[in-house]
Amino acid sequence: MNSPILYSLFENLSLDHSITRPVYLQLADILLDCIKTGKLRSGQKLPSTRDLAGLLQINRITVGKAYEELQMQGWLESFVGRGTFISTHLVDHEPETLTGSRNPTMKKAGFRIPFQNYPDKATDIFIPELHLDDGYPDPSLAPLKELYRAYRNQLTRGGLYHRFGSYNNPAGPQYYRETLSDYLNTTRGLKTTAQNILSVRGTLMGINLVCTALIRPGDVVVSGIPGWKRADHNFLHAGARHIGIPVDEHGIVVEALKEICRTQKVRMVYVTPHHHYPTTVSLRIDRRLELLRLANEYGFIIFEDDYDFDFHYKHRPLLPLASADENGMVIYCGSFSKSFSPAFRMGYLVGPENVIEHLAQVRILLDRQGDHMLDNAMATILQDGTLQRYTRKAIAVYEERRDLFCDLLTDQLSDAVTFSIPEGGMTVWTTFADSINLESLAQKALQKGLLLSDGKTHRYPDYCTNSIRLGFASAAKDELIRSVEILKKIL
Repeated sequence: MNSPILYSLFENLSLDHSITRPVYLQLADILLDCIKTGKLRSGQKLPSTRDLAGLLQINRITVGKAYEELQMQGWLESFVGRGTFISTHLVDHEPETLTGSRNPTMKKAGFRIPFQNYPDKATDIFIPELHLDDGYPDPSLAPLKELYRAYRNQLTRGGLYHRFGSYNNPAGPQYYRETLSDYLNTTRGLKTTAQNILSVRGTLMGINLVCTALIRPGDVVVSGIPGWKRADHNFLHAGARHIGIPVDEHGIVVEALKEICRTQKVRMVYVTPHHHYPTTVSLRIDRRLELLRLANEYGFIIFEDDYDFDFHYKHRPLLPLASADENGMVIYCGSFSKSFSPAFRMGYLVGPENVIEHLAQVRILLDRQGDHMLDNAMATILQDGTLQRYTRKAIAVYEERRDLFCDLLTDQLSDAVTFSIPEGGMTVWTTFADSINLESLAQKALQKGLLLSDGKTHRYPDYCTNSIRLGFASAAKDELIRSVEILKKIL
């Protein structure tokens, strides 16, 4: 090795023979880092494989493989009889004086990220044994075996290439859309065909897709306050101007919407009429009819999020707004996540054929198509009645849990909370005494193994109530009893 500078550079190389990464790749990584940091320059000759192998006390073949790896990537070039050089095609960079230490773990980007005040960070959430959640189903009741069997059958039948060998309709497989259309027409009073159905990966994707395809910056979107902040932030992300209207014991105050329509152009109204999120109240029939009338008069879209239609206890569920829509003003969104688990991303949008066609074309830009095998498996358990049987069973179980939980709140916590027994859904909208700090309560409960909301997600600049959603459906009876006991001890 003729150059003393190169000798000092390579003399200090450190290779670890105890780790799983091959030594030749470790050497290639080190050489590449030297090139990127300017320690090795364009056109500079490298030591021969024999010299470098002797210096590092490794096999000559190992050095040769490292050189070959970097040569294939374009960092090195080799000439017979002359040796191996740093590629002359590379532009040399002068070493920069860094203001801080290097960040090999990629914690921060080198470019600007637009600020968005999202409701919470996308992180893993620790779920203890006890939980009064946001209103999730109990997956132990779900027909998981039947879904697994239907999914497996998709892979064992013939004609695999015809069904799965290439991309298919971005709106979803025909079998699923036809089956779902029949199901929605029967259970929800809709008047659809397969052309009115678009498969999506849950409600949030449906909202985001509609915002992307139909909302433009500056458009006015109206929804109830309090509401679902994940939906609100989709509106803001699309550049819309979000206006909140009050919610009372009969749902959104439609008179407030009417006043807005008289002064400005409304593009879309987002509503959860069956069980308003988060308060669980149902939109009264006169307000439903007035909302539809206003949509016809002023030409705005109604996005109907019917996230838990199937779970109603007092009487038959109220039919969706979409069932009474005669003028194509409603985009109806539903999800099977409430039937199985939030981990299963299965949902759908229902709308006029030209709207669904447009949304499908926009969907290609985001997600070429959904999981057609999962869609067809769901269609199978819809068609054979499995899901309907599960729903009847789950409603009975959830109603028992609701009654027990409400009795526990009344007997054990009546001096601290007030609530109305929900007619449906999977949560109780519970208001705590003003003297109770919900953030402190949530922290103390978590320390004792109980998860519940701290109420932050339901607060707005002009709306602040000491209320949270306490979910009862995902917890067994003994878990509900223990949960309330923990709350009572803390309070």
